[in-house]
Amino acid sequence: MAIEQKVRLVEALFDRLEIEIRGFQNETHLYCKTGCGKCCSTPNIDASPLEFLPWAFHLFLNGKAEETLEILRNATTKNCFLYRPLSVLDSHKGSCSNYRYRGLICRLFGYAANNDKFGKLRLVTCKIIKEEQQENFTKAEEVINKSVNVPIFTNYYMQLAQIDFNMGRTLLPINEALRIAIEEVLHYYAYRPFPGGLENIA
Repeated sequence: MAIEQKVRLVEALFDRLEIEIRGFQNETHLYCKTGCGKCCSTPNIDASPLEFLPWAFHLFLNGKAEETLEILRNATTKNCFLYRPLSVLDSHKGSCSNYRYRGLICRLFGYAANNDKFGKLRLVTCKIIKEEQQENFTKAEEVINKSVNVPIFTNYYMQLAQIDFNMGRTLLPINEALRIAIEEVLHYYAYRPFPGGLENIA
């Protein structure tokens, strides 16, 4: 399958997820605190290279893939390369530098669920939401097992793997996943022409 087609399929998956998340938020009134980047500033986040393929493809189209790859290869931090804290004094406040191209894990966390060992859905979210929106969180935990639809981690990662099994099922430290996504795009186009009709997109 061509890289362009994989990118379109991943983006279509993200679009479906965004619709589902908006519906879930409307029902539960849960939301991320403005300017909070605590989950993004957490080291050792795992992700798959495939969920960052649209980001890598975007870099390639704009002539920034090789430069970004070099930075990632020399990076020593375990924190997400895309996260930008507002200051060095408070790394928990900040934002994604490329929010449009954030990964599947970034989209799911906070507004998706997993099944516990008893088969009951449990919302996977942060301590801040649990504590500061306790009433809404408690209600959400109750209704996701009764009436309200909630995105489910395993379902979305299974759908991702159907696009490309190896890239979608391999979970790595996030910066390694970012690096491999860029390498995949660069390797693909090493002996192929620039994507047709996209020569002047940048």
